[in-house]
Amino acid sequence: MGDNNNFVEVKSSESKSFNSAKSNKSQFSFGRNVVLPFLSGVVGAGVLLGVCLNVPYVQSNLFNKIYDGRTDSSSNINYNNVNTDLVSLSSFSDTGVYVSQKVLPSIVGISVEYSVSTIFSRATSTATAEGSGVIISTDGYILTNNHVINNSSNSTSSYYTVGEATKITVSLYNDDTTYEAKVIGTDEQTDLAVIKIEKTDLTAAELGDSDSVQVGEWCMAIGNPLGMQSSVTTGSISALNRKITDSDGKTFTLVQTDAAINEGNSGGALVNSKGQVIGINTLKASGTGVEGLGFAIPINSTKSITDDLVKYNKVKRPYIGITGSDITESVIKQNPTANLVVGAYVRSIEDYSPAEKSGLKIGDIITKADNKEVKNMDELKAVIAEHKIGDTMSLTVVRDGQEKEISITLAEQP
Repeated sequence: MGDNNNFVEVKSSESKSFNSAKSNKSQFSFGRNVVLPFLSGVVGAGVLLGVCLNVPYVQSNLFNKIYDGRTDSSSNINYNNVNTDLVSLSSFSDTGVYVSQKVLPSIVGISVEYSVSTIFSRATSTATAEGSGVIISTDGYILTNNHVINNSSNSTSSYYTVGEATKITVSLYNDDTTYEAKVIGTDEQTDLAVIKIEKTDLTAAELGDSDSVQVGEWCMAIGNPLGMQSSVTTGSISALNRKITDSDGKTFTLVQTDAAINEGNSGGALVNSKGQVIGINTLKASGTGVEGLGFAIPINSTKSITDDLVKYNKVKRPYIGITGSDITESVIKQNPTANLVVGAYVRSIEDYSPAEKSGLKIGDIITKADNKEVKNMDELKAVIAEHKIGDTMSLTVVRDGQEKEISITLAEQP
């Protein structure tokens, strides 16, 4: 009986408890299905309005709760270290504005008039071209490309010839006056030239360090494309030390960029995010399917050239006075009985040159210069370029199968 009574009590107690739970469950369902969604909607709407209406208190509390001290264990990202400046469009824009305002006063437009003659008439006509330049001194010295002001080349059609520039005029930033310029010096080998206008208190560009430039770095090209003066384009450094050969067969070591460079940009500036000139825009690749391939002369390689052009109206270079060709492994294989070695083959020697005075002979193969291995003429020229006029350097040559050491004193290239 007692067991039965206890069983009934328990059962009764469970029954009471069930009824109470049912009553509470009904109340909970009402709160969950009606009250909670209503309150969540109110809170959510408030947060949304706070963010959209830029309420600082709501924004700061919301994002602090999301990011403060939170680490995503799945990706190990510490949100405290997120650099929001990297995605700040306003900071990116401010950089462009700052650089433009700093550099534009130092960039000029250059207009050149050429005399043109044809095979059909003795009369000459005038042709014009546009380019750009960079002010390098407050008293009017301007650095540009040689091909901008010295386009003395024959047309491939051979019907007409473009002579040297007959008139060069310069347009300054925010200045309606044009200034006639005179040529100070040109250097075809590096495609650089310096011109000058008679004006003072100009804004000279700040020159940077092109040796410290990195691939991916932000940059801006500034110049006079298609005659549209004071144009800026932005991009990045695409590559360094590009060996580019132009249509005349000259090879240059250049900085590659995807900042738009067009006709008329030649001689303008490639600048970094500090507004420092890191290159002189000089070439672009063009053709079907080609986009974003522009090239600039590294500014560090222009500094000694510019100094010489200003001081001497030319570039003083050391030379030894030979012409030569490259002896490669393939040349040796094609001439197995010629007793050849890899190096720079001496084809001709100028009269009264350092090469003639040193005893160098036609047929010699230069294999070393200053104990540095030389595999071709370019490597020989690179070693010579490291010296000054009057320096003495050593050459290792192979003559008739025998090595010979020659000492040679460098002279100024005529």
